[in-house]
Amino acid sequence: MTKFDAAGYVARHFKWSVVPPGIGTITLSRPERKNPLTFDSYAELRDLFRNLVYAEGVKAVVITGDGGNFCSGGDVHEIIGPLVRRQEEGDMRGLLDFTRMTGDLVKAMRAAPQPIIAAVDGVCAGAGAILAMASDLRIGTPRAKTAFLFVRVGLAGADMGACSMLPRIIGAGRAAELLYTGRAMSAQEGEQWGFFNRLAEPETLLSEAQELAKSIAEGPTFAHAMTKKCLHQEWSMGLDEAIEAEAQAQAICMQTRDFARAYRAFVEKSKPVFEGN
Repeated sequence: MTKFDAAGYVARHFKWSVVPPGIGTITLSRPERKNPLTFDSYAELRDLFRNLVYAEGVKAVVITGDGGNFCSGGDVHEIIGPLVRRQEEGDMRGLLDFTRMTGDLVKAMRAAPQPIIAAVDGVCAGAGAILAMASDLRIGTPRAKTAFLFVRVGLAGADMGACSMLPRIIGAGRAAELLYTGRAMSAQEGEQWGFFNRLAEPETLLSEAQELAKSIAEGPTFAHAMTKKCLHQEWSMGLDEAIEAEAQAQAICMQTRDFARAYRAFVEKSKPVFEGN
């Protein structure tokens, strides 16, 4: 199997590091524009998450933004303008290629075996809100403002899986309100509604997200990947199918050495040290 050298990877359109060891950190870094995405950064993020399937040294991922903001969405000048020109030229294929590419980023995030934690401060809008939504866990700050503002530019709220994922996180009625109105969800609403797992102060946000990632990374990596796969796949299953899928998943996990390590540690009254196999 091809391995991906995550520690040696040099990102071109955002910051990437594997520090502390085992924790990959993506930092969107165009602070002067509140960290918007471009065609290139979309594609590079998609490709990075696809490659993380083959990165044995990365056990959890944190995604955050520079300069007190998470992400302001697609860059108005570098994405929206060119898309309007494609529309004016009747380039339906070009428009569909773009929307499929952005959707592929969400697919890649959900397919990556590592749990993903979004550390959200300040503006979290449009595609930025989608990045947070597509993560497994989210920590916000009291000043985080999350807006699925596609309707404000004449588009449907149905973007990059929002109509599927957001109702499952915060409920159908609340999701419908945000997607129809494009209004910003406050940090307090986000915490109360279950979008944010918790809130942190801006100065401790990244360290708390990385500490949470570290605690996850110290667990059974293979089993965490199985949990993520089941959480994703069981959306479209009935209860009987889900129970059978989980029976098979658990039987597979019982074949790992980590399962035996946990048992021996329990017998010895010590803390298990998981190795991911």
